[in-house]
Amino acid sequence: MSPEADAARRAFLEHLTRERNLSPHTRLAYSRDLARLAAWCDAQGLSDWTRLDHGHVRLFAAQSHAGGLGPKSVQRLLSAVRSFYTFLQREGLAGHNPAAEVRAPKAPRRLPRTIDADLMQRVLDSGDGEAGTAGEESDPVLALRDQAIMELLYSSGLRLSELVGLNLTSIDLADRLVTVRGKGDKMRIVPVGSKAVAAIRRWLAERHALAPPEEPALFVGRNGRRLGARTVQLRLAAHARRQGLPVHLHPHLFRHSFASHLLESSHDLRGVQELLGHANLATTQIYTHLDFQHLAHIYDQAHPRARRGRRGGG
Repeated sequence: MSPEADAARRAFLEHLTRERNLSPHTRLAYSRDLARLAAWCDAQGLSDWTRLDHGHVRLFAAQSHAGGLGPKSVQRLLSAVRSFYTFLQREGLAGHNPAAEVRAPKAPRRLPRTIDADLMQRVLDSGDGEAGTAGEESDPVLALRDQAIMELLYSSGLRLSELVGLNLTSIDLADRLVTVRGKGDKMRIVPVGSKAVAAIRRWLAERHALAPPEEPALFVGRNGRRLGARTVQLRLAAHARRQGLPVHLHPHLFRHSFASHLLESSHDLRGVQELLGHANLATTQIYTHLDFQHLAHIYDQAHPRARRGRRGGG
């Protein structure tokens, strides 16, 4: 690249620091991405930013992807190029943004991990204080709280943020309902299973040992204040380790398993969508893939013509 082109790149990086107040980490990522683009331009014989067009940027993105850069990294790369050209346009150094309409390759959608109903029952039973298996938890009040959290996560398919945002007034134990504030501040009402209701009742009977009377949160920590999301994550992971459970236990595992098990039994995609609080049905449909995987496994194991190594007659 020409000295002028390199000066423009340095000016943009200064702009990120002084005007946009981006973190050093983000600025470094932009710097690496634009250095990659500059090296590619040099290899193509392009010495000035104004010479890049839509086709050049598409080729740059495609070759970066073919060279091992993942879809998300290509997406970040294109975002850096778009931001850079927006700056160049503002400074009168470019007349167009060649990255404006270039899209990154789609990342393969990862299926959420779930556990089967038997293992979930083992997880929940392992924390059931009434069953005398609260394990090595030294504080019985915290053990009751954690059990109520696990039961409610699986019973109602709550997000972690929804769980820690619950107040005492959010739960109606008589009617077995919980009012949840979900994404976009949208409210929904979700049923609560009988096991979860019983666990929450046990927790509420001891909650006063931690929480002051004025605290509205349903779940509180040792300090008596609303329980934080990170604490829930750490508590669940520690519980699994203490009990020797063969699974990395985290809040979303309960939500994913709730959705998968419910869909497998009911086949009511719309109903599961409502319970999960998904704005789009397409988001819920990912669980149909899990259901299909289960069916495909059964087919492979049971169908005579699907068994590996089995040859049909002539």
